Amino acid sequence: MAPKEKLISYESVEASGNVLKKDASLKVPWYFASGFLLFWVLLFFAVMIPFFYRLPTALTIEDAEENVFIAERAYKNLYTLSNIGTKLTGSKENEVEAVNFILNELTQIKEDMLGEFFEMEIDLSKVSGVLGSGSTFDVYQGIQNIVVKLTPKSTKSDSYLLVNSHFDSKPFTPSAGDAGFMIVTMLEVLRVIATTKQAFEHPIVFLFNGSEEGNLQASHGFITQHKWAPYCKAVVNLDAAGSGGREVLFQSGPNHPWLVKYYKEYIKYPFATTMAEEIFQSGIIPSDTDFRQFKSYGNIPGLDMAQFINGYVYHTKYDVIDVIPREALQNTGDNILGLVRGLANATELRDTEAYKSGNAVFFDFLGLYFVQYSEATGTCLNFGVAGAALIFIIVSMWRMAAISRVSICHVVRWFILVMIIQIISFVLGLALPIVVAYVFDNLELSLTYYSTPMLVIGLYVCPSLIGLSLPLTIYYNLQGNDKISTAYHLQLALHAQAVILALLTIGLTLFGLRSAYIFVIPLIFYVLSLALNLLTTLHDRGYAWTGLLKASQIIPFLYSSYLFYIFVVALTPMGGRAGSSSNRDLYIAVLAAAGTVLSFGFLIPLINAFRRPSFVVFSLLAITAVAMYLASSTQIGFPYRPKTNGQRIAYLQVRNMFYEYDGTLSKDESGYLFNFMDRREEKPLLGTNVNLTGLVSMKSKCETHMMCGMPLYSYGYIQHRLQNKWLPRSEPIETPASTALQRLSKTAVNATTVRFEFNLTGPSHMSLFIEPYEDVTLSKWSFVSDGQVPSASQLPYSIFFTYGIDSSPINFFLELTKPNGNFNVPLFQLGVSRHYITNEGDAQSVKFASSFPSYAILVQWPALYQRYIF
Repeated sequence: MAPKEKLISYESVEASGNVLKKDASLKVPWYFASGFLLFWVLLFFAVMIPFFYRLPTALTIEDAEENVFIAERAYKNLYTLSNIGTKLTGSKENEVEAVNFILNELTQIKEDMLGEFFEMEIDLSKVSGVLGSGSTFDVYQGIQNIVVKLTPKSTKSDSYLLVNSHFDSKPFTPSAGDAGFMIVTMLEVLRVIATTKQAFEHPIVFLFNGSEEGNLQASHGFITQHKWAPYCKAVVNLDAAGSGGREVLFQSGPNHPWLVKYYKEYIKYPFATTMAEEIFQSGIIPSDTDFRQFKSYGNIPGLDMAQFINGYVYHTKYDVIDVIPREALQNTGDNILGLVRGLANATELRDTEAYKSGNAVFFDFLGLYFVQYSEATGTCLNFGVAGAALIFIIVSMWRMAAISRVSICHVVRWFILVMIIQIISFVLGLALPIVVAYVFDNLELSLTYYSTPMLVIGLYVCPSLIGLSLPLTIYYNLQGNDKISTAYHLQLALHAQAVILALLTIGLTLFGLRSAYIFVIPLIFYVLSLALNLLTTLHDRGYAWTGLLKASQIIPFLYSSYLFYIFVVALTPMGGRAGSSSNRDLYIAVLAAAGTVLSFGFLIPLINAFRRPSFVVFSLLAITAVAMYLASSTQIGFPYRPKTNGQRIAYLQVRNMFYEYDGTLSKDESGYLFNFMDRREEKPLLGTNVNLTGLVSMKSKCETHMMCGMPLYSYGYIQHRLQNKWLPRSEPIETPASTALQRLSKTAVNATTVRFEFNLTGPSHMSLFIEPYEDVTLSKWSFVSDGQVPSASQLPYSIFFTYGIDSSPINFFLELTKPNGNFNVPLFQLGVSRHYITNEGDAQSVKFASSFPSYAILVQWPALYQRYIF
């Protein structure tokens, strides 16, 4: 028996050697591997990118027919509105000039309206109120809303469609994009609807609100106080986090999928994704919109849409009409006109509660086609595709065993090994870009791609591809081909990738994430190619099956790269305004890695179908090395450029005055309070003409004083107060003197409660910080109608005041309770902040501001902080 066994062994070795030779002969020459990758690179730049930025031709007044949106007219309106300048709530520009412009346009539309078909009511309202929770509240006074109701004379419907945007702006920006763009779009949509005979069922309310940038105050005032608000059953909210380009649908519902159905039917150029909705609602994006107020205070479902391309100019002085193409207005105008007309005829608007039934899964493909289905359908689809993938993989392995004349267990053992390798590849594909982002951050080289987005490819995409390819390449170079061909081994690697996606799909679906659909798209096309290969002999003819696989992955590649490119384009500029506390490079690295893994997950293993696959790996390493050098050692990696990609620098010209219980002034200091907007903080300014000698952290002040003893302007300043920095100044800051806090009275309400009454005058933006001492409780105040002070986990209480058209003094009271009834001792601290936003400051402050480099985008003004003890 021994000689026979030896003979079989020799035959087995010989057969194995033949398999190796045959696999080697089937492989494509190595120099075609670069062409293989180049094809997908060209697909990205020659197909996906043009479709992403594609815009329709802008219509002019001369060549446009009636009943269509005319971009030229909207553009002229935007020119006038943006040239008004900064429209800060409370300023003449916002409260008088912008309001008059919009009213004049509305009056003209009303004159041109088809009076025999429609009625138009124009209401200029002034609202005052309070919103907030916990320890932070916004009090607004005299905020202006311009509200228009267009009603068909033939209708009896009392269900209104609301369309909203805002005309106010952040400090020091003409706000052509945010949101003058949407305001003029609304005006033109209203004009078209009011001057054509096309009928609709439900009245349309157009809300031009005058205070969104503070804390969504005007929309809160409308939805809680306006006479038409109770009849508004759905809302189309329009906003911006960029300037120009296509508008994206990033929030819907909630729980009203019929709205997305109308979006699909009536939008001409779709641009939307469920993933954007879930990311926005997670809080990753440092923005909010009026949609929250309509949803929270009015229980109104709707669609939230915004511009986001070119977010570098958002909330800066460069948000001007020159950076907005007319074609972008045409794109948004056509979409909003169609959507408003569709929703104004929606039967669901009669009783929206009857159609409240879960959420929708939705996305567009390159703006060419829009897909939407219910969450329940998505669950079934996800489980079905994942299950089909697992079934076909089992069939494929059974076929491999039969063709290779080995047991199924033999194939499964190899599959388990390949699965482990593929999991390592998957993890490395995600991890290596994160490692690069972490290392660069530790080297103080964050945001190197901020002005040169192509660096994202070298810094994050290529390392991800290296992680995906390296383990498999090493495995295929080292593994002994025992009875199963290398072509089959390569299929096992792709099967392993499919199993990973199937498990992710099942897990995320069970977790309730609708964004699980992003894994289903590449998976379903892989299953289709696998099924076709199994139905033919291609599955078993060497590498013949790769042809169908490559063809099947074109659509998933285009969609996955398109989807994640959206988020890279949106989040890259946000890194310049998200504060210094978090490493925003990690966000871009994760997005680039996830997009790469999904786009190339079924493609990068195919380099092993070529000879010398290590050539591809070394090429990727070379590109990564060059990108790292350019990012770290050349001007290409410097984040900022004048006008287009500036460094946002926010600071206050501060004067702090501390008054003790007996009224004496114990402290009077001046300086500049910096709230650096990105990870690099002051480091890019070192070595420039800006004198930052003496700049110190605010941590010690924040540990010592209530709210750091500073006039923190907004919730953003409060949130990042430990990252703020202080630059002392020897000469006192000069601030306008026409302000005062007057204590009107101090009255004992009962044995344990005392009331203080105050009168406060000052500029349009002020705030109060209130902190009772340890044995004292703030029990009542005048800021809310019932006087109740909510319990707060963190003190002090923060009250932010905003004036609109009404700048009359604020009278308020505070009631404090002390168990022993001794009111002749210090009871609480009261800090008063006044912000003179329209004032450039004294001569020394102006000189200091002029010393910043050209790439710096300054947002700064004088502020006075007075701390009292009562």
